[in-house]
Amino acid sequence: MYYAEPIARLIEELTKLPGIGPKTAQRLAFHLLHMPKDVVRSIAASITDAREKVRYCSVCCNLTDRDPCNVCSHTGRDQSTICVVQEPRDVVAMEKTREFKGLYHVLHGAINPMEGIGVDDIRVRELLGRLGSGVHEVILCTNPNTEGEATAMLIARYIKPMGVKVTRIARGLPMGGDLEYVDEVTLTKALEGRREI
Repeated sequence: MYYAEPIARLIEELTKLPGIGPKTAQRLAFHLLHMPKDVVRSIAASITDAREKVRYCSVCCNLTDRDPCNVCSHTGRDQSTICVVQEPRDVVAMEKTREFKGLYHVLHGAINPMEGIGVDDIRVRELLGRLGSGVHEVILCTNPNTEGEATAMLIARYIKPMGVKVTRIARGLPMGGDLEYVDEVTLTKALEGRREI
């Protein structure tokens, strides 16, 4: 053991966080040890508080501290449109645009047969249960990668027979990008998604 037992345990626990390897965990541990005790207690309390109070919204499956969540309980939202995203952080990204005024549904993942993640492992069943009367459009905003595309196609196949309009977010060139640096697939998608101006 190179460290005192409490330090070694702290480093070990920090390595359980995504993207935190042993070196980063060591840096974080020593940073925490140099912080004022009241700040460290506040950090620890906020972690515990979030873990104990945050749960899934019974309607959209987003993370929330009240049920239903703020979006689902907001009477001013467009109840006829549902935007389907993969993760809770995607809801935040959409909300930051201040353009979408409908409801959300969070899948908590994407289909990935290589990792054994199938349709029953994400929140598709809950989405289909929401598509009764009043929902006219489902916007599929899954990630533009193999897993996200497969998930979008499968969900569309389930929804279309229900008579609900299914759309997919546009894909293509980022603002400020140069054509010479764009890959062929992105450029192809940009051409397919072109619109009249």
